[in-house]
Amino acid sequence: MPRIKLDSQVGTAAAEALEPYVPLLYARQGMRIVFIAEMAHLERTQPAPDSAKAPSVKARITHLEVPNAEQEGAIREAMRALYLQRTAAGTFQEDGQLELSEETLRLTGGLLHAIEVARLRAGLAHWASYARRVVQGPDLTVSEMKHELDTIVGGLEATLNAARRDDDSGAV
Repeated sequence: MPRIKLDSQVGTAAAEALEPYVPLLYARQGMRIVFIAEMAHLERTQPAPDSAKAPSVKARITHLEVPNAEQEGAIREAMRALYLQRTAAGTFQEDGQLELSEETLRLTGGLLHAIEVARLRAGLAHWASYARRVVQGPDLTVSEMKHELDTIVGGLEATLNAARRDDDSGAV
């Protein structure tokens, strides 16, 4: 897996956006600021196949914006939502239901849409991993491949159409 190397210089637009905060950062040791950033690819290093070095990509922050005090909460909330979507995890139970991890549920803050996004992401990650194992495994016959695809389709449908655990009446 390639490693990322951040260029120590920032683009002109990014530097201009940070300029008003430099005195504050200097004056307050340990201070943190939140910002939205854009990175651009600068170069890549692709070592020889027999080299022990890892491939890498060098990127530079080309643009960024710093929210004001009233906007910072919304940006932090967006960061939390993006983190939740990236890290959502869970475990499939024997009955096919997906149980989200305690950490994932904690990150949702009880928001129904966040719980659903996390559940769908964790389910998709599970079935993508399963499909990857099937593809990378030994050669399968057509009948075995059909069976594996049926399993994946069933799992994806169960993830998409999660049955309610508490309501067997079928009412919506």
